Amino acid sequence: MNKSFFPLIIIALILTNCNKTQDPFQISKQHIGSLTDSTRVKDLETVFKNDSIVKFTSGDEFAGNRNSIKIFEKGGKHLLTLTPRQALDSLSVIENIQIIDPRYKTDKNLSILSTFKDISNTYKISRIDNLINSALITVNELNASFTIDKGELPANLRFDMDLNLEATHIPDGAKLKYFFINWHNN
Repeated sequence: MNKSFFPLIIIALILTNCNKTQDPFQISKQHIGSLTDSTRVKDLETVFKNDSIVKFTSGDEFAGNRNSIKIFEKGGKHLLTLTPRQALDSLSVIENIQIIDPRYKTDKNLSILSTFKDISNTYKISRIDNLINSALITVNELNASFTIDKGELPANLRFDMDLNLEATHIPDGAKLKYFFINWHNN
């Protein structure tokens, strides 16, 4: 009797695993929802078919904008800002993604609303860079970088550009200013 149920269980498991849909707000090292590190600019209309895509196409390199592409929900909520590897090239892949909407989360529940403690407790911090107005935290495991405004740091650390920032210098409750996924190394 057990032998006849075994193939049925296997088939049921295969069918249930095949029916899983991609969470549109899931962030991983190589995808954000249906957007992957190999998605081309020309494919964005398909990936974000239910959303609005706003492309900046001035053609002026001095505008300071590398043809950012903003993704909005139909209701107007800003979700993501994408930067293609090559400006004005529909065959270019996406290089950087700025996470704007807090519904986008990693499998470890990290989002733009997370704190430094959330990052340090769930991922190995690869590097911390001391910038003029912020601290840049890099997590290679996610291809991610996070900025924390220096206003979140203790007053004696905010203006010392020569300071080698370490995780112990950043308060646990420091809020994220920006959350980026970087696919430029792929």
